[in-house]
Amino acid sequence: MKRFVFLFFFTMMCLFVLELMPWGQVYVVQPLTAGLTRICAFVIEIFGRDLNVSGIVLTDIKTGFAVQIAAGCNGIEAMILLTAAMVAFPASWRYTLSGIVFGMAGLQCLNVLRIVSLFFLGLWNSTAFEWAHLYVWQALIMLDSLLIFLIWIRYNAKAKVTHETAPA
Repeated sequence: MKRFVFLFFFTMMCLFVLELMPWGQVYVVQPLTAGLTRICAFVIEIFGRDLNVSGIVLTDIKTGFAVQIAAGCNGIEAMILLTAAMVAFPASWRYTLSGIVFGMAGLQCLNVLRIVSLFFLGLWNSTAFEWAHLYVWQALIMLDSLLIFLIWIRYNAKAKVTHETAPA
């Protein structure tokens, strides 16, 4: 347990420092956020809204309502926590790397759902938007990270049992 706690906090701190470094912002955070913005715009337009996309801001042309996908809304913090937990957990590097890749993809899919739902909620009611943005989705994205980690642990245990019981 001490090993897990140490590795978790050490990895988490290293990744947060890398995220905040100027080159981390330029080469990781900004491109990821811009890509997330484009994906969300694509999904929103599928549902029939005309948008103006400017950088990381999505503006509904008809109403003028806009959302900005800023730091804290791009899912990077949840991905850092998930990565730190997976790195700290005793598993093969192959299983850990596949868990990180699929876990990040899963978190970003949920984040697209989050942003799109918040956009439509904001078109409908600004008070509901604020409440859902600040309280509901913030907690859910972190809980999603925990849920993905727990599912990954469960399959890791199954993989070990299957591997250990397989005939040599």
